[in-house]
Amino acid sequence: MKSTKLAIASLTTIFVSLTVAWLLVMGPIGNADANDKPSSKPTVGETIDDSTITARVKASFAKDKEVSAVAISVETLRGEVQLSGFAKTAKEKAKAETIARETPGVKSVHNDILVRP
Repeated sequence: MKSTKLAIASLTTIFVSLTVAWLLVMGPIGNADANDKPSSKPTVGETIDDSTITARVKASFAKDKEVSAVAISVETLRGEVQLSGFAKTAKEKAKAETIARETPGVKSVHNDILVRP
């Protein structure tokens, strides 16, 4: 039993030592070097912001009598909103785009909604 505890303590010490050595040589995870290219993945903050924008657009669709919140999908990436799905009229398609553009935080809107009477 004592030898098992000693072996676990030794392995833990070795693991911690190797981790510290690796961090000293390689730097902490996620530490961008000045020469690194920006990550193509959105940060956690950007993802939260995008989710908020999507929720705001969908909520505005739900409040509007002309736009179907069910038939039109909203996706957001780094403030760029993509609308897709089906509208009953060109007027509904245009109104959905206007609502999205007027939503706080939206940088641009890609309207891929198809009109299907």
